Amino acid sequence: MKVAIVSDSHDNFLNLEKLILNLKKEGIKTIIHCGDAASLEVLKTLEQKTYKVYFCFGNADLKEKIKEGGLKKVKIFDNFGEIKIDNLKIAFCHRPKLAKELTKSENYDFVFYGHTHKPWIEKIGNCNLANPGNLAGVFFKPTFAILDTETKQLFLKELF
Repeated sequence: MKVAIVSDSHDNFLNLEKLILNLKKEGIKTIIHCGDAASLEVLKTLEQKTYKVYFCFGNADLKEKIKEGGLKKVKIFDNFGEIKIDNLKIAFCHRPKLAKELTKSENYDFVFYGHTHKPWIEKIGNCNLANPGNLAGVFFKPTFAILDTETKQLFLKELF
């Protein structure tokens, strides 16, 4: 199964639509969002397109509106999320400092984070630490990551 990892979409709906086109081409139906969607509408758009979304809050998110937004296919986490997909233990958060702490715990195969907008992948011990970049295209080109849970391959992809 392929999973998309995104962060820092900051209400850029044009790039969100480009992401959706990319995900259709790849056959991806599951998304991990590392925060700063900014508004409820971003998550509602993904939910309406039948994506299963795991989301944690970032510093630019409207928490109360998102929590009270009636989302059914979006699993919301506060500071960090912890999930298991195809026997892979995955953690995700918004802030890099927390991501590094989660990585050092040696409890996860993959840890994802956002906030810096800079796409980044590194291996620390047995854990893959990655920032998918940002969907908004602020400071860096818009990017996201794809994790193939069967091959355990993770790669960054520019948004076209």
